[in-house]
Amino acid sequence: MEQEVTGIAEKIIQYQKKHNLTDTELALNLHITVERLHNIKSMESDPTTEETAVLNHFISAS
Repeated sequence: MEQEVTGIAEKIIQYQKKHNLTDTELALNLHITVERLHNIKSMESDPTTEETAVLNHFISAS
């Protein structure tokens, strides 16, 4: 059964669609690894408090 994408993962996906960014491009802008971005987007792991703040700031600033 597939898990529904929610929260920060959904924000990331919508931001990427809106700005036509690949995972690599977004990861470089966020200064995190592509693997870490994939883990957050797939909800395999939760972002740290710092990662959440950076993601929210980056998404809301653009």
